[in-house]
Amino acid sequence: MSGEADWVSRFADEVIAEAERRAPGKPIVCASGLSPSGPIHLGNLREVMTPHLVADEIRRRGHDVVHIISWDDYDRFRKVPAGVDSSWSEHIGKPLTSVPAPPGSEHPNWAEHFKAPMIAALAEMGVEYHGISQTEQYTTGVYRGQILYAMRERERIDEILDRYRTKDKPVTAKKPQGKALDEADSAAAESAAEGSGAAGEDDGKVAAGYFPYKPYCSVCDRDVTTVTAYDDETTELTYTCACGHSETVRLSEHDRGKLVWKVDWPMRWAYEGVVFEPSGVDHHSSGSSWVVGGHIVKEVFGGEQPIGPMYAFVGISGMAKMSSSKGAVPTPADALEIMEAPLLRWLYARRRPNQSFKVAFDQEIQRLYDEWDALERKIDDGTALPADVAAYNRAIGTASGPLPVTPRPLPYRTLASIVDITTGHGEQTLRILRDLDPEHPITSLDEARPRLDRAERWVTTQVPAEQRTRVRDEPDMALLGSLGDTERESLRLLLDGLDDHWSLDGLTGLVYGVPKVQAGLAADAKPTPELKVAQREFFALLYNLLVGRDTGPRLPTLLLAAGADRVRKLLGA
Repeated sequence: MSGEADWVSRFADEVIAEAERRAPGKPIVCASGLSPSGPIHLGNLREVMTPHLVADEIRRRGHDVVHIISWDDYDRFRKVPAGVDSSWSEHIGKPLTSVPAPPGSEHPNWAEHFKAPMIAALAEMGVEYHGISQTEQYTTGVYRGQILYAMRERERIDEILDRYRTKDKPVTAKKPQGKALDEADSAAAESAAEGSGAAGEDDGKVAAGYFPYKPYCSVCDRDVTTVTAYDDETTELTYTCACGHSETVRLSEHDRGKLVWKVDWPMRWAYEGVVFEPSGVDHHSSGSSWVVGGHIVKEVFGGEQPIGPMYAFVGISGMAKMSSSKGAVPTPADALEIMEAPLLRWLYARRRPNQSFKVAFDQEIQRLYDEWDALERKIDDGTALPADVAAYNRAIGTASGPLPVTPRPLPYRTLASIVDITTGHGEQTLRILRDLDPEHPITSLDEARPRLDRAERWVTTQVPAEQRTRVRDEPDMALLGSLGDTERESLRLLLDGLDDHWSLDGLTGLVYGVPKVQAGLAADAKPTPELKVAQREFFALLYNLLVGRDTGPRLPTLLLAAGADRVRKLLGA
């Protein structure tokens, strides 16, 4: 595979060389951080897929590598999302693991509720990782030494932060430029701009001085606390809380608090030995956590900043009434309901991290699947570009092996048309699938799964009711009675050829060929402007007679789905 062409290989080269320089012989550490403060959406997935793909390439080359996902579940609960009872506002300021899960959830707390679907999605996508709960790390004292050290070095940290405080501006991500954003893209852009919320968190400066540690109150469990004093010798820390409580604790024994984000992140880089970790645009402005963290990790913790590309916005193409994410940005779990895991992996593998792209929930998903199937054919016949081959191979499997595939990957648009017409009726669907290619008939729906199931889910959740296809029960006698001789002749030619052309390819040739015959042209004649007009008029006539409107699913699929007897009846035979 060409390193020139493939961004994953280039990063892998860089990371391997850097790891060898820093810690030869030790496992190479790639990292991601996810905040389960709400649905973990498709933009957040880039935080995971970028290091996953690089780590997987490193693993393919035989190196010992670990991909850490830090669950930032000890972050504060910042706001009550839309759709959740406003009474949850009483929990603002508590750690996410101390907030009750949304109503009706089977999970023990807010963080676990939003982690669960992401964990399931990552498993389906073949993402191997080592998960680290920051709640566990902090509350079991794992970081105690780092906390005490940061407190001792607080003046040095304060001095580093002070270099940037005058430059600090509210951190906002630019929305993608170009045409107006639709509702789904606006929500995605807002989520991308907001990031985890950590990027805009206060850095520990208070009236009494600078303290990089923020305790959670022992009475109200919120972080609306202010440190008023700290003694390096005894490690006694005094704080007051907005709830009225105040107390002195011994920090060498205290496990209900955390380092402020701008110190926490570089501390973890040093503690875990992270060599590669990308981050979103919200972390990269002047004075942001990434910029400041680079100084703190080196000057305070004696570590090094990871190789860390900034990744771009992930947009959404359409998003009709998906109940699980209504009013929010769709999640990987939502995407995996309508597309197979390799296709979703491919979207992230084929674009460099700094390139934006869209995940399709509308009709565009059909074109995307066509592109995917065409790539597979190019790979089979040896005409695909090296970068495209690399992205495809990263999509269909990992160093641990291939992902599940559909045995007979029929075109997604064909499957969607069939399940649209049959409304998912198993026997009818199988009948039509058998007729697609009579010489090599499908004998079981399982041969078309899981792609068939994804297409069915797309039709039922993403196609508006008014766009669904309903084949007529009875002929439109008024329309049939109004037809002229040319139109009647076109229907006769079609009906005469049904039996001999009853397959997907056969019917395709037939419906395009009828206007050619009427024009006195050969079956393989090149289309002329006049012929195209005649074909469009013929297609519109068939659609009106079959489904009562000018357009619909591809005619060959529609004819197969309706069945020969019903087609004859509706076309007036």
